[in-house]
Amino acid sequence: MTDEPLNIFEYEQAALAQLPPMARDYYMSGALDEITLRDNREAYDRLRVRYHVLADVGDLDTSTTFLGRTHPWPLVIAPTAFMRLANPEGEVAVARAAHAEGVTQGISTLSTSSLDEIAAAVPDGSRWMQLYVFRDRELTRDIVQHAEATGCTAIALTVDAPVLGRRERDARNAFALPPGLSMPNLDRLAGGVRSDRAESGLLQFFADQVDPSFSWKDLDWLAAVTKLPVLLKGIVRGDDAARGMDAGAAGVVVSNHGGRQLDTSIATIDALPEVVAAVDGRGAVLVDGGVRRGTDILKAVALGADAVLIGRPVLWSLTVGGEAGVRRMLQILREDFERAMRLAGTRTIADVTPDLIAPAIQ
Repeated sequence: MTDEPLNIFEYEQAALAQLPPMARDYYMSGALDEITLRDNREAYDRLRVRYHVLADVGDLDTSTTFLGRTHPWPLVIAPTAFMRLANPEGEVAVARAAHAEGVTQGISTLSTSSLDEIAAAVPDGSRWMQLYVFRDRELTRDIVQHAEATGCTAIALTVDAPVLGRRERDARNAFALPPGLSMPNLDRLAGGVRSDRAESGLLQFFADQVDPSFSWKDLDWLAAVTKLPVLLKGIVRGDDAARGMDAGAAGVVVSNHGGRQLDTSIATIDALPEVVAAVDGRGAVLVDGGVRRGTDILKAVALGADAVLIGRPVLWSLTVGGEAGVRRMLQILREDFERAMRLAGTRTIADVTPDLIAPAIQ
């Protein structure tokens, strides 16, 4: 018998029992009625696997290559804000765990650890920088260039948040960062996420600081201030994906912001095939939202994703066990994925093809 979590759902249960209410609700909440939040997960459950048998799966190879790097398995840690609400070491603990497991870490603009702290802890870690575009374009440029200087190898531009979705749990709690926590990547911005703001401090912060006018015509500006490849994070339509590739993006992340922006938007795994077809091999396609099992990763790869991103599972395991908890969660999920590949009769990522997936059960 073991008291340690055996899967991500058990990490979630343990974390929700430990977290203070404001942090708990911030991490777990979705927009409005949380329909998309639930559907991201349930959409995976509606898909069925048509597995092969009598395949030689003794020598498994889970490696895959995208954005110029070979990854040991098709998973990236999603950029998630305010990780020090879960654990005092926050993003630094996640950086160490990710590096130990060979996983790329996405770092949020709203990180509670600085890029310098993360780089100092794991100088040779693989990491991407998530970007919001602020009204202060000089600040935005400085964030991008500092990301380059501290070893980030890609920019994940969030494109689905011109304003923040209304999360009623945060409104009820008047969400704010507790004393002692800040957003060091944004030190020069006045105000921060304060408790004296209407409703949610984060909602007001976005209204004050994030530029809602940033559009397709401005992508050239971003390309001019960085040499790094740019991923567009928040794509759910094929036409937007194609337009992004035409504009020079290195790839897209099929994402609805974890169900936290426009409620009733399409589940990401349902949106994936159309986006894959539109990108048509011109860049990387990743997907986030609802991934909790190895079979979910298998389904996403079969439908054309180069990799999945996970966000909340990192927060739950960070809460429960810090760096060691994140490492163990990643190990559990990788073992689960390897087992799913073997049971599906697939030895390499190239064997994980669309014919494995039966139509969704309605």
